[in-house]
Amino acid sequence: MGDIQHSETGAPLPEASQLEGMVQDIIRQAQAQGADEVEAGVSLEAGLSVTVRLGETETLEYNRDRVLGLTVYFDKRKGSASTADFSPDGIAATVTAACDIARYTSRDEFAGLADPARLATEIPDLDLYHPWDIDAGEAIELATTCEDAARAVDPRIDNSEGGTVSSYVSLRVKGNSNGFLGAYKSSYHSTSCAVVGRQGDEMQRDYWSESARAPQDLPSPDSIGRRAGERTVRRLGTQRLSTRQAPVIIAAETAGSLFRNFIQAISGSALYRKSSFLLDHLGKPVFPDYMHIHEEPLLPRGLGSAPYDAEGVATAPRDIVSDGILQGY
Repeated sequence: MGDIQHSETGAPLPEASQLEGMVQDIIRQAQAQGADEVEAGVSLEAGLSVTVRLGETETLEYNRDRVLGLTVYFDKRKGSASTADFSPDGIAATVTAACDIARYTSRDEFAGLADPARLATEIPDLDLYHPWDIDAGEAIELATTCEDAARAVDPRIDNSEGGTVSSYVSLRVKGNSNGFLGAYKSSYHSTSCAVVGRQGDEMQRDYWSESARAPQDLPSPDSIGRRAGERTVRRLGTQRLSTRQAPVIIAAETAGSLFRNFIQAISGSALYRKSSFLLDHLGKPVFPDYMHIHEEPLLPRGLGSAPYDAEGVATAPRDIVSDGILQGY
């Protein structure tokens, strides 16, 4: 099997076909041990991350990760195992471990693979893979530019948590015993900076970060640094409000964390465990009638885009909330 080169993140990933055969072989091994349903996945990731703080290189990290995971079902009894050992013996031991676990777990009538009719049969090209041919020296230069721009915004910025440039590429292959087999490559690049401002005895910190699938879609590092510096300075001299009722404007970057709690509450696992405050709310109002939440997983170069989900189910655009009413879990 081909391997990921770690000298540069722009080095090519192995072809998906090299891992598809491995996934199919894992499924066959598990079935030979008695599993009536099997899903398996392999992922490879390579990356570079550099942080410059106060003009000095603070961290320089290369990573090269790989993992193989599988889940098996024996008459609705589930077992899972994973490994980073891709040798034939390592794979065989992992398959045996998953099967052994399944033999001792409790039966769950709802356990099993996704409905075959919902599995992805075509894997659209979402333009997610854009490796960045950047080496450590170039990354350090960009991170330095970003941090310098932040520190130059205002003389009250007297400390820094650093400017960071990161670049990652990955390959994921997924398959199951219902005939699904899918693979896609993706990339993720980011630039960020966080600085500290001081005014008298007051200290404030803020940051800015941008990420993209393609490096050319990232804003310039100096613009990201300036944004981080401006946000930090804006915090200086703020005052506490007395207790009151007042309209609240939530910044876009903060709003995401609020919606994250909502998404968790309508996730299948939370509903299945009956640990959600939104049980039995399908078709009921959960937001004001002006609220609309739409899922768009097939956007080209989208940071959240994917051709299928963790179970191989085909992704598709859909309304989650329409006119404030919950449309789907």
